[in-house]
Amino acid sequence: QVQLVESGGGLVQAGGSLRLSCVASGYTFGTYDMGWFCQAPGKEREFVASISRSGSTYYADSVKGRFTISKDNAKGTVYLHMNTLKPEDTAVYYCAAGRGAYGSNSYNYNYWGRGTQVTVSS
Repeated sequence: QVQLVESGGGLVQAGGSLRLSCVASGYTFGTYDMGWFCQAPGKEREFVASISRSGSTYYADSVKGRFTISKDNAKGTVYLHMNTLKPEDTAVYYCAAGRGAYGSNSYNYNYWGRGTQVTVSS
């Protein structure tokens, strides 16, 4: 059974940094593309970043230059390094996995974590 567990969220001031982690289990980690999405109150879930099996990365325009997605295949973990955080980054952040899912389309991701809250104060 595939499980994704996020951690690392919290409260941070604008301009600060956080590192989110997502530990995956129940499948061979390196065989799935991974992604991060976020959902703010009253808004739809939005794409943040994606990393392919081979390590290619893709970002939403709103986070380019500020966020970095990376992974450690040996640890079965994907990370989202968040720098220069803004109040508009406040949301629940979700990790997702799927075969051939690389990119921004949430429908291509088969498995989702429960999310971790990120709150950025001004």
